[in-house]
Amino acid sequence: MPCFVPFDEEKVEISFLVFRPRGVFSDELIDAMKLFSFHAEDLGCLYSSVLKSMHGNLQIVWYGAWIRRSPENRQILKDALLSVLEEVSSLGALVHHAFVKAFFGETKESGKAAAKFSTGDTVFLSAMAASTPRQMADLSYAFVALHKSFFPKMDGVAACAYFRSDEEPVVYSLVVWESLGACYTWLLESDYRNTMLPYVSHLVCEGGGQKDVFKVVYVSSDEVLLDVKPLQLHAEG
Repeated sequence: MPCFVPFDEEKVEISFLVFRPRGVFSDELIDAMKLFSFHAEDLGCLYSSVLKSMHGNLQIVWYGAWIRRSPENRQILKDALLSVLEEVSSLGALVHHAFVKAFFGETKESGKAAAKFSTGDTVFLSAMAASTPRQMADLSYAFVALHKSFFPKMDGVAACAYFRSDEEPVVYSLVVWESLGACYTWLLESDYRNTMLPYVSHLVCEGGGQKDVFKVVYVSSDEVLLDVKPLQLHAEG
């Protein structure tokens, strides 16, 4: 069963946790985040996955989809998640975390209201930070306009989803590809830096743009056996 990225902002919210492994502990960190997914399910996480960077920064991203909560209960959940992650601090540094909601999405599968991916798939992630909430609104509009222009003509893409945060002026995008080759072919042939980035670069603060290609190394429906120390995770709400 694949992992899903729902487009319904009224019922579902998304969390991203971004880690940088310490030294040679990337495999151990990935195993720890797989176990983290089991605990997150007990707190109401609907779907989760672990993504590993294909490039030199070696970042690892944990994705989780949750039933939308009140701000108070979301903060309780966030505090619990950050607390338990202290147990894996020797394996990796948490460099970014965010709860976001989808504001637009589309899949090549007609009638579907969610993107989906499985272990082994290729995902392209980007995060663009604006200077002000107004610029974030303009950035969101620009992403939707670019999507509507390019998505129908993009070969090898399965789905796209776009998110924004209530806590920081950042817009995120997630693109699911049919293969790694299709992703690289599009990045090279589309001249991404010159055909798309100019439409959003003036809305992004200096140094506020990040993007990378990831391999899905785990989804929560995978059956795995883990020989790692149990994590302690408790929360209300």
